[in-house]
Amino acid sequence: MLLLFTGFFYVLDLVRFRPKRREKARMALENAQQQGQLNGKALRKLKNFHLRPPVWLEYTASFFPVILFVFLLRSFVIEPFKIPSGSMIPTLLVGDLILVNKFDYGIRLPIIDKKIIPVSNPQRGDVMVFRYPKNPKLDYIKRVIGVGGDVVEYRNKQLLVNGKKLQQTPLEKYYDPTNFSYSAQFREQIGDKTHRILNDEDAPPFVVGVDDYDYRDQCSYDVTGFKCTVPEGHYFMMGDNRDNSSDSRIWGFVSDRQVVGKAFLVWMNFSDPSRVGLFY
Repeated sequence: MLLLFTGFFYVLDLVRFRPKRREKARMALENAQQQGQLNGKALRKLKNFHLRPPVWLEYTASFFPVILFVFLLRSFVIEPFKIPSGSMIPTLLVGDLILVNKFDYGIRLPIIDKKIIPVSNPQRGDVMVFRYPKNPKLDYIKRVIGVGGDVVEYRNKQLLVNGKKLQQTPLEKYYDPTNFSYSAQFREQIGDKTHRILNDEDAPPFVVGVDDYDYRDQCSYDVTGFKCTVPEGHYFMMGDNRDNSSDSRIWGFVSDRQVVGKAFLVWMNFSDPSRVGLFY
């Protein structure tokens, strides 16, 4: 909206007001030169006086190039986000300010999110920002566990992709100072990527509160967990804080048109500046 508002006045100034100011400046300079009353410095000052736009144009049209640059940067290259919840602990903490690469997954038209130039597709293990399927106005962030055609299983808190268990290495327990609690922590490998995950030892292995989502018939649930076949053009997402994450287990698959970009950097956390850096 701001881009359109300032752009309107920028074009209006370009085609209507700016030529009039230039004509006034030209006439004023000709009159001054004919009278021979002004030197070179004074003539330049007179010219700038007549070329200067009115205040209302300075605060509308002159901001358009800056807003256009920011709009293009956020729409096609990099966009900042703030982590609001603990679903991605320990990879991302509440309050982390992150950057998301929007170019990696292809050039998309703003607002309608239609991909016009394919670059690459999300891969297993990527930390991805996407439009929440139940409410596209909200942005969610989770890890890509399965891509189109994959079979994702979660049995007794052990993740399997296409029938193969993901390698998990136990680590020391993770202490969450916000909840004053400890969780079991593992290093998990999916493809060529490794990351840390948490499990709540007191939480049950089965999924509670499953929604009625698109392609619900591609999933089956029981007391040990679930099994899903990911539809083509869709992704199965899970939080690294496995027992404290609302993700594809509950609300279903993320379609390619809902993809925003690949998260890659914590650029600031005002509560803990040491958090700054790349993550996977």
